Amino acid sequence: MKPLLNLNADLGESFGAWRMGADEAMLDVVNSANVACGFHAGDPLVMRRTVAAAAARGVSIGAHPSFPDLLGFGRRRMDIPAAELEAMLIYQIGALDAMARAEGTRVTHVKPHGALNNMACEDPAMAATVARAVKALDPSLVLLAPVLSCLVTAGREAGLPVVEEVFADRAYADDGTLAPRSQKGAVLHGAQTCVAHVMAIVRSGALHTVGGRTLPVRVQSICVHGDNADAVATAQAVRQALGEAGHALGPLTAMAAG
Repeated sequence: MKPLLNLNADLGESFGAWRMGADEAMLDVVNSANVACGFHAGDPLVMRRTVAAAAARGVSIGAHPSFPDLLGFGRRRMDIPAAELEAMLIYQIGALDAMARAEGTRVTHVKPHGALNNMACEDPAMAATVARAVKALDPSLVLLAPVLSCLVTAGREAGLPVVEEVFADRAYADDGTLAPRSQKGAVLHGAQTCVAHVMAIVRSGALHTVGGRTLPVRVQSICVHGDNADAVATAQAVRQALGEAGHALGPLTAMAAG
């Protein structure tokens, strides 16, 4: 039997009069939604509406906290003291969970966003701060972390349930981190290009880097970024390809339990 997998997307990234993504359509495809918590995108009304839409479809809800960087969409690196960053993460996760409880559900996982995620993947101290914040709020929360990252290690050392993810629409550098967005080819476009990328990883159990390296990984969850123009088509195509390959899809809690 092929292993159970999870398909997730970063959603709830509209803000005020500004609209991003096709969240309703994406929620019809994915198993889990990582919802922006207001620091890089999203606002209270968007958060609550996204949570309600996810709950109505049985899609599990995760907090997608970031650096306080609305102008830079959370993609600018910041130097924030550990205690302050820990408090910021608890604040964001708690806010989303309040919205979820108001809609009769709960947040079940956490996935850092953007530069925060990238830096925590490479910096053991920052990764430990992220894990500490999640555990302080609720040690049963799943930490959704990129494969081969310090976040995976920190989450496990903190005793959190950890699920390892790969990205459907991003190329990988030779050290297993995401290729910088400034690098040509770092962001993959077109549903079939992304499907080929995902299936190569899933079938081989390894990342295939831009420099030609093969890095063995444990694939549990696959992320499609909701802000890409062809995100819904990509998610649909990836889901279909995984099903045709014999993989059932399920929630992150099932991944963590396995």
